[in-house]
Amino acid sequence: MLAKRFFDLALSVILLVALIPAMILTACLIRWKIGSPVLFRQTRPGLNGEPFTLYKFRTMTDERDEAGNLLSDEKRLTKTGRLIRKTSLDELPQLINVIKGDLSLVGPRPLL
Repeated sequence: MLAKRFFDLALSVILLVALIPAMILTACLIRWKIGSPVLFRQTRPGLNGEPFTLYKFRTMTDERDEAGNLLSDEKRLTKTGRLIRKTSLDELPQLINVIKGDLSLVGPRPLL
């Protein structure tokens, strides 16, 4: 368990440093095309059901209908968001979750 945590921590720090330029460009693109906030935050259950905040780049707008309800995912997903998802750039902020110990690089992702 300790070896896996060391592996996660070491590799995620290296990846985060190496991918900072891609993350900055992605954040700028999101800010320009979709708007603020750039990061999507969601509370999910972690180890032993302990909640944590998952970080991802935003790929959808917050558009709502006349009643104030969010539109369907298909209508809110932008062309830019589709590209970010297709290239998996939206997942890069999860390296912060790995460094914090909320996630592991290898293993299942917590569902809602």
